[in-house]
Amino acid sequence: MVLAALSQAIEARDPYTRGHSERVSSLAQVVARRLGWKPSRLGALRLGGLLHDVGKLNLDAAVLRKPGPLDEREYREIMRHPVAGAKLIRSIEALQPALPYVLFHHERWDGHGYPSGRARELIPTGARIVAVVDAFDAMISKRPYRPPLTIREAIAEVRGGAGSQFDPGVVKAFLRLWSEGELARLLPDERLSA
Repeated sequence: MVLAALSQAIEARDPYTRGHSERVSSLAQVVARRLGWKPSRLGALRLGGLLHDVGKLNLDAAVLRKPGPLDEREYREIMRHPVAGAKLIRSIEALQPALPYVLFHHERWDGHGYPSGRARELIPTGARIVAVVDAFDAMISKRPYRPPLTIREAIAEVRGGAGSQFDPGVVKAFLRLWSEGELARLLPDERLSA
């Protein structure tokens, strides 16, 4: 009940992300299975994928919907959403397994991410998975500040980010799953034709 209400609230706050959290959750679980995760670990990942952007509930809606580049102040506000999300769910026992995904999904493999600048294995594995699929889904989605990238362009961006933005092992699994068609089946047809 709480999870459904939070998911609906996130999408109402930022309508450009309609369905994004569900897709991130589904894509992340497929990648995790490819990486050898046991089914017992997938529940927390599913929850983390659904809630990774919950902190956007605390952001100014005008910033979320701004049709153009963000200025420095607005970008700093966007960068607050992982910490804001962790604060929102920390006191709800049933949602606590999602904390690492919510808090660390914008960390980068090279340590230049946020909120804490963690690098490599200091970033929880699940958050590294969410980082890849979150970025991919965001790239192929229409946003107020840009049209969607084509699938080919987004795949090239993910590939190019291996070893800097993204964990190279996660990217390798993601690309293999994409080439096998396992991930494409999780996306709506209009995303595939972009």
